[in-house]
Amino acid sequence: MDKISDLKTIVINTLDINKAEDIVTIDLKDKSSMADYMIIASGTSSRHIQSLSEQVLEKLKDSGVKNSKIEGKESNEWKLVDGIDLIVHIFHPEKRKFYELEKIWSELIPKEKVSI
Repeated sequence: MDKISDLKTIVINTLDINKAEDIVTIDLKDKSSMADYMIIASGTSSRHIQSLSEQVLEKLKDSGVKNSKIEGKESNEWKLVDGIDLIVHIFHPEKRKFYELEKIWSELIPKEKVSI
């Protein structure tokens, strides 16, 4: 297994052990150059969302992703953990439903048409 797949497994296990809900993984390799995977999960409260983001950040750093960080620190409804090749969104369920990231990123993105 490669390092990114191992990190993905570590993050999913961390979210699961810490009671995150509705964990979804989206493969971005053929869709975007920003990351290889996006993981989306829900927390039950602002404290739970904060705790989940801190746990994920700690696991990423322990796994050698030293430049990882949390975005959205001032938000109570959403956090993004930037794991460089792995992006983790942790939402309050209502915000998650509003943004529909799974729908946006799970759909196939057509290749650009070349005009001559």
